[in-house]
Amino acid sequence: MLVAVTGASGLIGTALTRRLQAEGHQVLRLTRSRPTAADQVQWDPAAGQLDPEALAKADAVVHLAAKHIGDQLRWTARTKRQILQTRVEGTALVARTMAELAGGSGGPRVLVCASGAHYYGDRGDELLTEASSGGRGFLADVVQRWEAAADPARSAGLRVVHLRTGPVQDATGAGLPKQALMFRLGIGGRFGSGRQWLSWVALDDITGAYLHALTNDDLAGPVNAVAPNPVTNAEFTTTLARVLRRPAVLHVPAFAPKLVLGEFADEMLFASMRIRPSRLLETGYRFRFPDLEPALRHTLGRPGRS
Repeated sequence: MLVAVTGASGLIGTALTRRLQAEGHQVLRLTRSRPTAADQVQWDPAAGQLDPEALAKADAVVHLAAKHIGDQLRWTARTKRQILQTRVEGTALVARTMAELAGGSGGPRVLVCASGAHYYGDRGDELLTEASSGGRGFLADVVQRWEAAADPARSAGLRVVHLRTGPVQDATGAGLPKQALMFRLGIGGRFGSGRQWLSWVALDDITGAYLHALTNDDLAGPVNAVAPNPVTNAEFTTTLARVLRRPAVLHVPAFAPKLVLGEFADEMLFASMRIRPSRLLETGYRFRFPDLEPALRHTLGRPGRS
């Protein structure tokens, strides 16, 4: 299978590309830079430029490219506009191009598109599945518009999957290294009450979920790409401290990060999402890391005591 991948140089894209190739698939990388290899094709989502002839060669598309929501810790109006536009514009361009190719009975037949667990918003202790309604808030609105941008491909009869991803736990990622450093310095601790739920996923399992979605015809629509055992912030704190063999005695009161980070803190640190990956489990996906501690030990290189 030839899979076209946007965002192939990011955390998930790099790992997924490596895994696809290891399993015998070919990868066509869509890049905004000038191509430097035969497996690269240039595109410009902001300008609406994507060569349909290049995309027509692919059997499927994985669309990952978007501005990382943690690039700036205090969101300005400009940052929020970029977060929304990079998701909606890129997805709409890919979906339209695929729909046009499908109209001529050609091109890729499957679109697996990145999405976010923040679709559900802050929901407390409610157990959320793909059947749950969308929530409220900036990121919930972004994700709902992000998924809707793929409607042209859906309307053309193509199989479209939205992987609603939680925070990816990996030592080379954006969040975990910073958290681990705080604990190593002895300043790690829970945020606020610590009762807010975190629906996390290991990097190995998010790449596995993408491969599963590409090859499983029973999957379409929203798919929760999170581990089956979410944890509270307090549980995450205790587990990470145990893995690193460091104390976790500090408590960061909610008002402090909210004062400094504003809306970012509300949505990224204190929103509670207790999510179950029902569709992945129902279609036979087997998680390599269903539980947090083995996932952290694996990526941080901290095996348990024998």
